[in-house]
Amino acid sequence: MKKPLTILLSLILVALLGFTGYVWLALNWSYSSGERAGLLQKFSRKGWVCKTWEGELLLTSMPGAIPEKFEFSVRDESIVDELQRNAGRKVVLGYDQHKGLPSSCFGDTEYFVNRVSVFAE
Repeated sequence: MKKPLTILLSLILVALLGFTGYVWLALNWSYSSGERAGLLQKFSRKGWVCKTWEGELLLTSMPGAIPEKFEFSVRDESIVDELQRNAGRKVVLGYDQHKGLPSSCFGDTEYFVNRVSVFAE
């Protein structure tokens, strides 16, 4: 009776370690990175259980064109402060894209902002 219980507990432990390793890899390995420039339209803290900082940047390619929205998440509190100070202004956001995160507790999007600078015209 003890041997099947030991095997079951070992399998559960291996599965838990595998899942933990997957989450760590998804959060620390960047699929892509880059910069986006535009008007910081919306920035708020939202979520039912896991509160995350989410924002929306309006990207404009040329005057008169319909702007594209770039939705992003923020995990760093210093970047949160910077974005709150610059709401409604043109900014350049540096980001990393993390694909395959297992839940929205890390952020609603797969784009995580890691740099902010005010757009100099």
